[in-house]
Amino acid sequence: MIVFRYLSREVLVTLSAVSAVLLVIIMSGRFIKYLAQAAQGLLDPGVLFMIMGFRLPGFLQLILPLGLFLGILLAYGRLYLDSEMTVLSATGMSQQRLVLYSLAPALLVALLVAWLSLGLAPQGVAQVAQILNQQDALTEFDTLVPGRFQSMKDGSRVTYTQELSEDRGELAGIFISEKRFSREGDKERGITVLVAESGRQEIQADGSRYLILKNGYRYDGNPGKADYRAIQYDTYGVLLPKPTVSGEIGEREAVPTGDLIGNDSPRFQSELQWRLSLPLLVFVVTLLAVPLSRVNPRQGRFLKLLPAILLYMAYLALLIAARGALDKGRIPQALGLWWVHGLFAAIGLGLLYWEPLRLKWAARRAVLGVARG
Repeated sequence: MIVFRYLSREVLVTLSAVSAVLLVIIMSGRFIKYLAQAAQGLLDPGVLFMIMGFRLPGFLQLILPLGLFLGILLAYGRLYLDSEMTVLSATGMSQQRLVLYSLAPALLVALLVAWLSLGLAPQGVAQVAQILNQQDALTEFDTLVPGRFQSMKDGSRVTYTQELSEDRGELAGIFISEKRFSREGDKERGITVLVAESGRQEIQADGSRYLILKNGYRYDGNPGKADYRAIQYDTYGVLLPKPTVSGEIGEREAVPTGDLIGNDSPRFQSELQWRLSLPLLVFVVTLLAVPLSRVNPRQGRFLKLLPAILLYMAYLALLIAARGALDKGRIPQALGLWWVHGLFAAIGLGLLYWEPLRLKWAARRAVLGVARG
């Protein structure tokens, strides 16, 4: 029991450290992406941390199996390097028993991954999709930042305001540049530039929004040509797109797991099998990691780390490829993704029993050589 607690603690501590580093790296990259969208006015900066919080379960369900895999490799590799595993082997610790001991922390991780993949992650995706739908419904003035030129989503309009009231209803020092296209929308016909001293937003009874500009000019023309037309105005109204908040979630990743069960659609079945595969992935990578962690103290603990990571990447890549094939109906649903797990479980068993068999054959050859001599 003491050895079991010691090994479990080593694996869980290393797992926590590795998972924390991977989570910071992945979330930093995704946060920078959302931050860039907020800087362009595509997202409200106030929802960035909400989005990252809802995306956290989706990140963890993929990070934890990899963290456990690397945790076993690093923890047991250190024990082999310090000859602690040699001492344990001399007291009767076999590879099979080591696998059984490793399955205890793997069970904890698998239960956590199952909770994330079957419950929390779909809910998080649904919340993120709802937030993004609400952001899509905002006009450019709902995310406008004073003192910054801001492009609309399609890049056809650039807006600038020098000042903006707290309720975003009053603007001052306004500049708007917009491309003009033909009626077919396939040919650019020039640009329109609006400048105004002030402006305000007005909402009509039917929900239509107008930007009412005061004391300004409108310029129409083509860049590089001297055919601009200038119009001075006292009041000018610009119709803004009417916001429509959509509550419908179209992503299958946001569908509750209960709704996937019994659905014969290949896309829904592949999503269900993917969610079930993640907890199963934990046990298979444990079976792979234990024999791969066995290193010679003279070779160093990182000798097998790169081949092990390549094997894990091959496992995950083949699982993703099988998911895509299942989406398109190229793989029977009964076969699904399970054959990938079976293949790598067989590889893990082969790695587990290969070293004892090799040593047994070497000892037998040595005995035969002595007998012949």
